[in-house]
Amino acid sequence: MAVQREFTVLDLIDIDLKEHNSLNLRCIGGRKGLGREITVPNLNRPGLAIMGFYDSFAYERIQVFGRGESAAVSKLAAENGLQTIHKFFSHEIPCCIFTHSLTPEPVFFDEAEAAACPLLQTDLSTSEFVARLIRILTNIFAPQKSVHGVLVEVYGLGILLLGDSGVGKSETALELIERGHRLVADDVVRMYCVNGNVLMGEGANKIIGHHMEIRGLGIINVTHLFGVRAIRDRKQVQLVVTLEEWDSAKNYDRLGTEEHYMEILGVNIPKLEIPVKPGRNIPVIIEVAAMNERLKKMGYNSSREFNQNILKWIESDQARAVYYGPEDVS
Repeated sequence: MAVQREFTVLDLIDIDLKEHNSLNLRCIGGRKGLGREITVPNLNRPGLAIMGFYDSFAYERIQVFGRGESAAVSKLAAENGLQTIHKFFSHEIPCCIFTHSLTPEPVFFDEAEAAACPLLQTDLSTSEFVARLIRILTNIFAPQKSVHGVLVEVYGLGILLLGDSGVGKSETALELIERGHRLVADDVVRMYCVNGNVLMGEGANKIIGHHMEIRGLGIINVTHLFGVRAIRDRKQVQLVVTLEEWDSAKNYDRLGTEEHYMEILGVNIPKLEIPVKPGRNIPVIIEVAAMNERLKKMGYNSSREFNQNILKWIESDQARAVYYGPEDVS
């Protein structure tokens, strides 16, 4: 089930982003409105609205003021266009953000304070800020759901381990980490769909993220035990592996010619069912499954090639039988 998130202007300022994702935001006015909710994952450049054209004004979006919009505000302030600015803030605007470290005119600042509309400022250029903000809002408002499982990265492939409690998901992930692979999340995995076709996964709780519960051992900190090489914060989910107790009455896929998928948030993810019983090295099987899935993405399918070779062999054998006849074969 998708999770609806409430996201406010204060959350936007406090969001923990680093390096090329950082928005560098700070509040310069209208602090009373920092609790306003952002409901639309998009933004608006309000140049036309500032000049008095309010038809189809997307007031519910974040309003971004670049150099052009700031120049329009300055012109209105110089021409005593207080009524136009007042009309602008009569709409329930989430917040106004000024790029290039621009500062709004005092009259604009006063109207924002009176309307309790947050004024934010960033030192980024308008184009760079817009690109970062859209990317961030797309992730925040993406459809989401949480599942009970373990997400690991094996040979660069994001693999979601599912199965009943006690089947050995965490123990399998621990062995994979020991073999040089990485843990993304254990126990509860939060997934969200980006751009309608990319499924991303991460830990549901960053405070307890990268910890694992191993029955008989307790809670372990993967970062402290194995180092930062053994973890990552998020990863695209590219393969689902369901672990289940071996059922002798069930017919398991032995050729792999049929493709099976699991639909998560509208995205079809390749799925494998791996039976668990003593003597089976599940981590090694998952490693091979990851490499095999990577080969499939490169256009090579081992099962289909094997099936085609068998068919060619049967056809050639039948052709020889027809050509030579029974007496020649004997």
